[in-house]
Amino acid sequence: MNQQEYINAGKDRFLNELLDLLRIPSVSADSTKNADTAKTAEFVAESLRKAGADKVEVCPTPGHPIVYGEKMIDPNLPTVLVYGHYDVQPPEPLELWESPPFEPVIKKTELHPEGAIFARGACDDKGQMYMHVKAFETMMQTNTLACNVKFMIEGEEEVGSANLGTFCKENKEKLKADIVLVSDTSMIANDIPSIDVGLRGLSYMEVEVVGPNRDLHSGVYGGAVANPATILCKMIADMHDENNHITIPGFYDDVNIVTDSDRAEMAKAPFSVEDYKKDLGVNEVWGEKGYSSVERTSIRPTLEVNGIWGGYTGEGSKTVLPSKANAKISMRLVPGQNSVKISNLFKAYFEKAAPSYVKVKVTAHHGGEPYLTPTDSVPFMAASKAMEATFGKKPIPTRGGGSIPIIALFEEVLGLKSVLMGFGLDSDNLHSPNEKFGLFNFYKGIETIPYFYKYFAEANRK
Repeated sequence: MNQQEYINAGKDRFLNELLDLLRIPSVSADSTKNADTAKTAEFVAESLRKAGADKVEVCPTPGHPIVYGEKMIDPNLPTVLVYGHYDVQPPEPLELWESPPFEPVIKKTELHPEGAIFARGACDDKGQMYMHVKAFETMMQTNTLACNVKFMIEGEEEVGSANLGTFCKENKEKLKADIVLVSDTSMIANDIPSIDVGLRGLSYMEVEVVGPNRDLHSGVYGGAVANPATILCKMIADMHDENNHITIPGFYDDVNIVTDSDRAEMAKAPFSVEDYKKDLGVNEVWGEKGYSSVERTSIRPTLEVNGIWGGYTGEGSKTVLPSKANAKISMRLVPGQNSVKISNLFKAYFEKAAPSYVKVKVTAHHGGEPYLTPTDSVPFMAASKAMEATFGKKPIPTRGGGSIPIIALFEEVLGLKSVLMGFGLDSDNLHSPNEKFGLFNFYKGIETIPYFYKYFAEANRK
């Protein structure tokens, strides 16, 4: 039985296993779900054992465990280190889900006429991570594994991978490899394959503005005491100028400017502004003047409010002047920028911008550095040939707007480059209600991954 025959015969089983995985609410940010997160780690470990991996371990950390497994078939062959994560984003707001987030259902959509799995984690990253487990099983069962392989599947990606760096530093020999293979990104479309060659970095902050020592009656005190919610909104609004340029001094100092020729190459990728607006339900696009929507979400840094709260937000009315207001703010960074430097610039700006009638507190949460993959490298070319083999056309190199902070860490600590061979779509509602992952994409990933091993081994024989 060849690889395709094995995949075709196992499709229903592969899908049912993934659905079982998706039913476990492994929300790493929610401590009440710690038992579920641990259960998910055990599920992944057992799946690797059944697929044929050796030395499978559930490695404890001060946070959630890391699952490690390997199959070393020949020291003369190159080694692929597969990275993925089994934790998921919180599902809230629950009322916006069309079906419960941890009760996966399969429905047909315009972009997924063959059906898509709707569940939290379907695409990010359980579905894409599990493709690698099933592709590995396929290669083992058909005796076609062309490389040594190691798996490192963590449970804290959605909360900043706080313990992964330590794990990598303490296990450099165990994690020794030639390339890191990651599927946690997207393609342009199911008929337009693409490979992300760049990721933006991240600086994630939380701010608090405090006014009076208690909530006040807005009739008795309103107009005489500064309202922290109003002040916070004004401070946030002042972070962009009339051209939607970020106003933090020094913010753009280290940005690597993309050449006109590279921008022209990016513009060749199919993109319809009208379809983009229709999909998002917006009348107009928005962003930094002088750049396209694609460029604004890939080669330019951004500053966005991720959450804002203060005062009374319950049902009905309560005429209160809140004593404090808070916001969470993320900044996506591009090559040249450093997350620690940007966090410090933000803190200095916010503290200086605060008027004297309020107090402010700025807290830096997690961050990560931007990353670029050379398109003339052996790993990228192996990934490109693999996708061409199964899609029938050469994938387009693109730059992703998201961040995977540990990709830069792999290069720094392990000395390894990464290939970002994702199979999701930007419209799959990652981090949003009604997250989904197409059945076409799931199976296409399982079909494509073995070709990467084949072409990488052929180009990298030791």
